[in-house]
Amino acid sequence: MSAHKNQPFACRLRFAAAGLLYGLVAERSLRLQVAVFGLVVIALLVLEPGALWWALVMVASAAVLGAELLNTALERLTDHLHPDVHPQIRIVKDCAAGAVLLSVLGAIGVAIALAVHLLSGR
Repeated sequence: MSAHKNQPFACRLRFAAAGLLYGLVAERSLRLQVAVFGLVVIALLVLEPGALWWALVMVASAAVLGAELLNTALERLTDHLHPDVHPQIRIVKDCAAGAVLLSVLGAIGVAIALAVHLLSGR
């Protein structure tokens, strides 16, 4: 059984924080996405769009960041298990990257809907 299983919540939280920190250090795209998220939060604070829009943006942003972290985890795992280039491993990595792309497109869709809402006078 894994050493991470059945640990107290505080320990599991530290594991999760370590994973997030690793992703931030190792992945330029995650750092960029976190920076964009910071700008989005500032824009929301200025525009004051309402609680529902805040919730939609937060969920979309969490989906992007979560997908990027899962993509990083899959890349590291596949590279460790099979360091050589292999067509099946390439498919796994491409699918994970596709998941990130879809989450980003969904977040862009939320941003466009918010912009239309704000420009239409609420």
